[in-house]
Amino acid sequence: MDRKAQEGSARPRCNLYLESRYRKLRRGLPQTIFFCPKCKGDRRRRRGCSHCEGFGKLTKDSVQELIGRRMIPQMQAKTGKFHGAGREDIDVLMLGQGRPFVFEVVGARNPHLDLEELRLDIERRAEGAIELAPFDRVDRKRVVYWKETHFDKVYRAEVATDAIPDDERLASVASFAGGILQRTPQRVAHRRADLERERRLRVLSLEVSGAQTLELRVVCQHGTYVKEWISGDEERTTPSLAKLLGVGCRCAELDVQEILTPGVEGPRLQG
Repeated sequence: MDRKAQEGSARPRCNLYLESRYRKLRRGLPQTIFFCPKCKGDRRRRRGCSHCEGFGKLTKDSVQELIGRRMIPQMQAKTGKFHGAGREDIDVLMLGQGRPFVFEVVGARNPHLDLEELRLDIERRAEGAIELAPFDRVDRKRVVYWKETHFDKVYRAEVATDAIPDDERLASVASFAGGILQRTPQRVAHRRADLERERRLRVLSLEVSGAQTLELRVVCQHGTYVKEWISGDEERTTPSLAKLLGVGCRCAELDVQEILTPGVEGPRLQG
C-alpha cells in the first residue's frame, strides 16, 4: 500500500448532509435509481431476468446516480442516500429554481473537499441532464423538513384534445379554481392505497397552441395528479379538465415550472 493510500485509510469516517436543488432538463430521467420491478436489481436474480436483460435497472442514469457517481468517490465514502422533497414522474422536467434535496454521504473519509468544484464537476459530467444549486452543509433535521413539509406547485402542460372547445367554454375553464376529488390513479394503484383525496387546483392560463392542442398552466396542492386531472382517468378524478371542456383530453407533455417553497416567488393557490 502506498503512502497516500495508507493516509486515506487512517482517516476517520463521518456522515454528512449536503442540501441543494436540482433542475432536471432531460425527459426519461428518474429521480432515484429505477430498479427492475422483476429482479429488483439483485445481483443473482438479474442475471437471468428477461425484463431488464440482466441490467438490473430500467434506465442507465438517475438524478441520484449522476450526483453520487462523482460525490461518493471524491469524498471517499461508503455510499450515499438521496432524500428529495417529493419527486416528479420520469417523463416530467423539473424547472424553475429546482427541487430541494439532501444528499446523505455515509462514511466519508474526505468530507472537506471544495463543494463548488464538486458541483461543477457533477454538472459537467451530466452533460446538460441536470443543473444544481450550490451545496450547503446541513444537519439531519433538513431531511425531515423536506420529507414532511408540503408545498404547492406550478405546472405547464401540453394537452392533446379530441377537438378544440369553443371560445366561451375555454374562457370559462381558464378561470377555474376550486376543489377536485381524486381516486388513486390506475397507473399507481398497484403500489398505493386505493383512496379518494381532495385537492385544490387553480388554472392560471389555458390557450389554443395547435390544431388539437392546448397550452395549460396550473398551480395546485401537493399530491395532485395533474395528468389524471387533465384526462379524468376514466372518471376517477372529478371534475377533470376533459369534463369541464366537454372533449377528450390527455397530457402530452408536462413540466414542473416551480415548487413554491418559502422565499420562492410564483402564483399561489390562494389569491
